[in-house]
Amino acid sequence: MALSWVLTVLSLLPLLEAQIPLCANLVPVPITNATLDRISGKWFYIASAFRNEEHNKSIHEIQATFFYFTPNKTEDTIFLREYQTRQNQCIYNTSYLNVQRENGTISKYVGGQEHFAHLLILRDRKTFMLAFEVNDEKNWGVSVYADKPETTEEQLGEFYEALDCLRIPRSDVVYTDQKKDKCEPLERQHEKEKKQEEGERQHEKEKKQEEGES
Repeated sequence: MALSWVLTVLSLLPLLEAQIPLCANLVPVPITNATLDRISGKWFYIASAFRNEEHNKSIHEIQATFFYFTPNKTEDTIFLREYQTRQNQCIYNTSYLNVQRENGTISKYVGGQEHFAHLLILRDRKTFMLAFEVNDEKNWGVSVYADKPETTEEQLGEFYEALDCLRIPRSDVVYTDQKKDKCEPLERQHEKEKKQEEGERQHEKEKKQEEGES
């Protein structure tokens, strides 16, 4: 009986494989502290493609986006500072992302609902991808990010491989254009304010040390 069950399962594998794309670079792996260190810092949203028409319509409105990831390894969260350009206007937002280490996912609450994305670390350490709705074929989607606004065809190779595996036409890819960015002045202002705050804190620290020594 046991042998019969095993043979039945094995006979079904080709059918299962036909239904579920076996994409090597879309297999999520657990998120570690090293992973969080790797994605910490400034990133640029490069391109994405979705099967969901509503999502496709939304991403067409994005002209340029860059953001900062600041992970908290203790609380398993990521502080997100996002600078997005839409309709030639800069939109700045901050929020927290939750990290599900074992599942290899990160999530964000939007409109009271938690949305998940699989974090996919690529061979090129200067890029990563997010895969959306991986269990819902009609809504599959993939986005790619890089540490610079310009990318090479080689850097986008794994992104294109993922699209091919998910049977999303490359013609559906929507690219951003950092030349249309309107947020750089605001970013410079924020950096200036940050340095001023750090300088004031350092000054207060030194002042307290001097008072303690006197």
